[in-house]
Amino acid sequence: HSGKAGCAVLGFEVKRGGGVEAILAKYHKHHPALLLNKEAKPHVYKTAKGEVLVGEVFAYYSSKDPSKADPGTAIRFIEFKDDVSHRFLPGFESVDMKMIQYPEKNFPAYCDHWVSNVHDRKGFLSTLNDVLGFTPKVDFNAGVVAAGEAIIESTVTGNASEPMINKEQALKSHAQVYLPTNNALSEVGHVHLFLDQLGQGIQHLASRVSDVVSFVALVNERREITGHGFSFLNIPRSYYGRFDKDDLINGKVVDTKVSPALAEAVTTALVEAKLMTPAGVVDLDINPEVIAGAVKKFLAEKGGVISKEYDSAKVKEAVAQTVSRARYLNLYKLLREHFSEQTYLNIVRNKVLVDIQGNDVLFQIFTCNILQRDSNDESPFLEFIQRVCSECNGADGKPLPIRPGCGGFGIRNFLTLFLSIEVSKAMRQYEKSIETKDVKGEEIASKRVKILTAQLEESNPVLTAISDAMTAEADARALMETCTNEEERSKHAKEAEGWKAKKLKGNQLLQEISDRYKQKMREVREEEEKASKSG
Repeated sequence: HSGKAGCAVLGFEVKRGGGVEAILAKYHKHHPALLLNKEAKPHVYKTAKGEVLVGEVFAYYSSKDPSKADPGTAIRFIEFKDDVSHRFLPGFESVDMKMIQYPEKNFPAYCDHWVSNVHDRKGFLSTLNDVLGFTPKVDFNAGVVAAGEAIIESTVTGNASEPMINKEQALKSHAQVYLPTNNALSEVGHVHLFLDQLGQGIQHLASRVSDVVSFVALVNERREITGHGFSFLNIPRSYYGRFDKDDLINGKVVDTKVSPALAEAVTTALVEAKLMTPAGVVDLDINPEVIAGAVKKFLAEKGGVISKEYDSAKVKEAVAQTVSRARYLNLYKLLREHFSEQTYLNIVRNKVLVDIQGNDVLFQIFTCNILQRDSNDESPFLEFIQRVCSECNGADGKPLPIRPGCGGFGIRNFLTLFLSIEVSKAMRQYEKSIETKDVKGEEIASKRVKILTAQLEESNPVLTAISDAMTAEADARALMETCTNEEERSKHAKEAEGWKAKKLKGNQLLQEISDRYKQKMREVREEEEKASKSG
């Protein structure tokens, strides 16, 4: 990729019957500057079983001269003709699978989407529409993807694909193509630095696996044993849930309320026993007996009247359940009884991101940078996802088709990813400052980590509310399509508009949070610049 470590080529297989030639003809008509072969003809490879046609174009236009191509990344279109059923490029040969020994535990991965960082997002989207007919599917505006001063916009574009027949096809099929595309709106942050250091190119590659929680656990286990393998972004525990004494006072988790005094005592007891941080992050290995032991010990010393309140079996159960569920409360609010407690804890322990769209669930996790020569360099990374598609039956009792991309693209998680990248960078700066005994650098990096983490913690409930509103709006609009009379249709239309208004209100609030933390990060940057000049 432009002479640097990265992804140089994106490859797509096209349908037989002149698919490559038709695509190259469209490039020749609309975007001739992007053609590698100016004659717009594919290269033909002869094989024992037939011909393979390969056509190549540059992916993006140059930011310095928009009339010319950016040579950093190419798109390769491949068409297998005749009896090339084995789908191998020339030079590759099929092998007997019985001769290959895979580890007992392994997870085949299937391509889901590829994300580009570009200078001209709208221009790239327009090119894809001109030659491939791709259309936008989802937009992430600046309010959703702002981490301190780092602000970007993103659009997911893709082709039109037929619904899938079953879960296996939804996992393995490559018929649906998605190409999310980012551009930077500020001169700080990951996307800006990526473009500055590497140029336009593939930010990350996303692949589907059948069980992402087990996959991540396996990767983590093997890395710990061997010392090799990639690691994942550090997602703050607050993303999954935290304990709030108001949940006990108001009976929000269990339908039993406790007095403010007891709620305060439970909070203090758990913090003093180091079972919970002052911010409300509860130890993952906590259990009802440990909770009861810590609370009883505290009340024995300072309890008084509230000791009698806690002696109630109903109250004790309410405390245990509220504290225990706080470890994954945000996930539970999204998914309820969809998963067992153990599954929830495995998700939290392995720091997997979760989102929901309608009745579909999306699991996501992102690796730290790969192909990185220096810890301060930007570089690509990988994403692994699991789309848990709902399986519903129609009025005839037969299973309904599964729509491509079920579970969406994690609008609730987009900011989490963006902030986590920035937090990881600040942590690297912090560690390097300690190593070089740079006291001021250590202080600056620490401030950045705290600000970005605080932004994520404040944004999380707003993101959840936006996600809930989006799901409810989609459900209401789906019900509109099934209505048999105008009165019912009008009722659901009103509900949909109400949820849409809440979604927009959430976006506005998220923008306000973003602006506030952007100012805080600007102040830290100015402090760093001032220290650099005086030093």
